[in-house]
Amino acid sequence: MREGLLIVLSGPSGVGKGTVCKALRRMMPELVYSVSATTRAPRAGEADGVDYYFKTREQFQEMIDRGLLLEYAEYVGNLYGTPREPVERTIAEGKDIILEIDVKGALQVKRNYPQGVFIFLLPPSLDELRQRISGRGTETPSVIDTRMSEASREISMISEYDYAVVNDEIEAACRRIQSIIIAEHCRRDRVVREYAGLMPLIQKA
Repeated sequence: MREGLLIVLSGPSGVGKGTVCKALRRMMPELVYSVSATTRAPRAGEADGVDYYFKTREQFQEMIDRGLLLEYAEYVGNLYGTPREPVERTIAEGKDIILEIDVKGALQVKRNYPQGVFIFLLPPSLDELRQRISGRGTETPSVIDTRMSEASREISMISEYDYAVVNDEIEAACRRIQSIIIAEHCRRDRVVREYAGLMPLIQKA
């Protein structure tokens, strides 16, 4: 049976990871979205196992201690992380699963699951990225400068990734990522594993 892929989509804040991920899932409805675990309280309308896996801090700490998370971080007093078991189960079922995450989290995932497909989403330019962040209207100039410095640092880590996709236009970026997923399923080493039972026949031919 064909194994699925873990696709990790990452990039600097403001590059459009969430927008591209949503559009990609519309384009590829068979693509499973990785649900994170968190210690924060559910908000109105949120469902456990759909929006997040809601955990107590003690439960989350136990997941850390037992190595049950591919990555985790603390943000505004709450813990967030990617549970390993749902990802591995989805892959074993032959389905592809996508994880949208920041650069720091992606590098944690790479240490724990190096066979994933790591895609770095780039802005067309740093000027364009600054305009996108400024366009939100929620950050002060000093915060924007800090975000831009962090973005430059994160872009310098692009060598840690398998692919780089420029988000110049959402649909075009999605098509590029779709092409990467198709190509990854055609990698010789993956195909050989899937057709291991036929290898003696192939070798005789």
